[in-house]
Amino acid sequence: MGRRARDRRRQQQQQRQERSGDGGGGDQAGWAGGYPEIVKENELFERYYRELGIVPAGEWPDFMAALREPLPATLRITGYRSHAKEILHCLKEKYFRELQDLEVDGQKVEMPQSLSWYPEELAWHTNLSRKILRKSPQLEKFHQFLVSETECGNISRQEAVSMIPPLLLNIEPHHKILDMCAAPGSKTAQLIEMLHADMNAPFPKGFVIANDVDNKRCYLLVHQAKRLNSPCIMVVNHDASSIPNLQIDVDGRKEVLFYDRILCDVPCSGDGTMRKNIDVWKKWTTQNSLQLHGLQLRIATRGVEQLAEGGRMVYSTCSLNPIENEAVIASLLEKSQGALELADVSSELPGLKRMPGLTNWKIMLKDGQWFEEWKDVPSNRQTQIRPTMFPVKDEEKLKAMNLERCLRILPHHQNTGGFFVAVLIKKSPMPWNKRQPKVHQKLPQRTGDAEVTAANSGNGAECLTEEPALAENDEPKKMQELQNSDTEQSKKEGVCGPPPSKKMKLFGFKEDPFVFLPEDDPLFLPIQKFYALDPSFPKMNLLTRTQEGKKRQLYMVSKELRNVLLNNSEKMKVINTGIKVWSRNSDGEQFGCAFRLAQEGIYTLYPFIHARIISVCIEDVKILLTQENPFLSKFSSETQKKVKDMAMGSIVLKYDPDPEKPEDLQCPIVLCGWQGKTSLRAFVPKNERLHYLRMMGVEVFKAKRKEEESESKTEEEVQHRLAQIEEGMDVEDKEHDLVTKMEAEIGEESSRSPVDSSAMEVENKTEDLDQSSKNDNTHVRQESKDTDMSNVKD
Repeated sequence: MGRRARDRRRQQQQQRQERSGDGGGGDQAGWAGGYPEIVKENELFERYYRELGIVPAGEWPDFMAALREPLPATLRITGYRSHAKEILHCLKEKYFRELQDLEVDGQKVEMPQSLSWYPEELAWHTNLSRKILRKSPQLEKFHQFLVSETECGNISRQEAVSMIPPLLLNIEPHHKILDMCAAPGSKTAQLIEMLHADMNAPFPKGFVIANDVDNKRCYLLVHQAKRLNSPCIMVVNHDASSIPNLQIDVDGRKEVLFYDRILCDVPCSGDGTMRKNIDVWKKWTTQNSLQLHGLQLRIATRGVEQLAEGGRMVYSTCSLNPIENEAVIASLLEKSQGALELADVSSELPGLKRMPGLTNWKIMLKDGQWFEEWKDVPSNRQTQIRPTMFPVKDEEKLKAMNLERCLRILPHHQNTGGFFVAVLIKKSPMPWNKRQPKVHQKLPQRTGDAEVTAANSGNGAECLTEEPALAENDEPKKMQELQNSDTEQSKKEGVCGPPPSKKMKLFGFKEDPFVFLPEDDPLFLPIQKFYALDPSFPKMNLLTRTQEGKKRQLYMVSKELRNVLLNNSEKMKVINTGIKVWSRNSDGEQFGCAFRLAQEGIYTLYPFIHARIISVCIEDVKILLTQENPFLSKFSSETQKKVKDMAMGSIVLKYDPDPEKPEDLQCPIVLCGWQGKTSLRAFVPKNERLHYLRMMGVEVFKAKRKEEESESKTEEEVQHRLAQIEEGMDVEDKEHDLVTKMEAEIGEESSRSPVDSSAMEVENKTEDLDQSSKNDNTHVRQESKDTDMSNVKD
């Protein structure tokens, strides 16, 4: 330990002793590691919301008490999977039943409860904290179940109120959907699930375009979306307030893409999240809302511009402040001149307790000064406070807006966070899109990008004007004449590259291009023959992420997303799209096909495959999922007969439930496998294996425990060896032999990770040696590892 570290530790011990000598709270402060506990008090917050009257009379103490309590954990079972009911059955009959009458530290464990307003009991909340989950073996098992199923994409851990906006969008499988501020992606996952409500349709006609302005958060979004294995999701990186107009090809004509549904969950001050983000207590000020109002209005305005007539947009925030909520909606409705209306959703989501939107509010500065009208604001404050922040004073206009149709969720009503939702319906084009034909000449040079300018309305409100939005009534021919010849050539070649840096200043990682397979590509013919693909298979939707060299992975998108990609390669920065369906196998060519099936895309591919399918019974599935590379003799006689006449290579393993055996798993399973000379194995990621085994009633917790114990034991041995080097041995020969042995191990770069032998980097060595021991496996093991890592971006 260094001198500075010793001094720092001594100072912390002195501080703890001083606190313990002061009396009350000493133990808590010491437990907190020397940091003072955040006081859940904010006088300005209470003063502001008491004055606005957002809480019904007599409920203020309950409201504040709820805000000071920790937020219960909530989980949602993904609803589009055919085995969602099986997961729910497993939760209720196995894990929840084990929690009954369970006590931890003398306190009875509270049973998880379903959210009464969420359809089909697919959402649950529990007050169990992580600390409590680890104190009891039964709770730890439940915790492992939640973690594993979350990684598989079968369960989503999501705050209860954030589940509301997607439900109010009323999504159908044919809808074109835009999620404007999508990261981290829990709501996006909900949208994808609803799009795939019909599991018999591998390619819904609709799609989801998920956007976020933060490049790094886009990759978090990709991770969330990838768990759901959908070919109908595209992640893009743009500023939501100026997201470009996209074009699609309709019967040989270029048309502007308008969305049927838009989710506009804008950045906000987040004072509805005080229960989980306790920093908000000390940082909250009215200034936050004043600074965000303009951005929120610009994003919402851009959203309704891209909404199709008759379409629905949900505007939501995790804030309680009317400046961020009703003020934005009122301003949007006023400048739409009747093109928008607030939908009445009072009959939707029965069981959800909600408060109506406000029709009157005031503005308060952080110094406590109040303003009720724009005319009262002094000139030196008019850059900080804008006219759109105030309520409409005209009684007729105010009544026509129906602001009471907005929803405000208060934390104490159903033990949730605070939230705001408004549902808008577009009845006609926005007034600033109705322009004379002469404006068509002001198109941006050589591209069809949206050009946004500011225009002031009568009350000083800002509104966005987009030139190409004229196509809402008629697509200008001029736009087609100005298409870039290079872009047209790339479309013919099926290459969708990232936008040129000169046209859009975008930061972040450089993305590989999206290259669609040409119709006559010789790569596809052996695949088609080997798997006997149906003639209806949409091979034009296959793409790779490389223009040159060997194609290692083949991805697939829906026909509609292909249309979007090919016609907008210069406008969009696409981070990720498509689902992996085939992976190149280094030894595959000798078996008739160089590409093996990928598990993440098997449910999309399966309807088109007519060969190399083996139907297996439930006992065979258990063997495949519990054994690494089982011999054929271990399988049922029926399976052995089917495999006998089949050539070696990639196969599909299908389990169909037997209705006459209700005790068995009652949902179909499709697995990717590999048939060897004397063995049969499944290429399934670890967490997915555990998921299927749980659904079949196999106890996987003990096996996982043993595996973790063996890994920790290996790590302890490595640490012991490294500690011996650091401390020095009595016998010089032993030290020399051990160091030589370690250097030899490190030198085997083909199968081991590089490790520095310096004693100063003991921690790094431990990790690397542990990793290297995992990598030392057979070729077949490496194939499995490739499958397990399928979620990692290529």
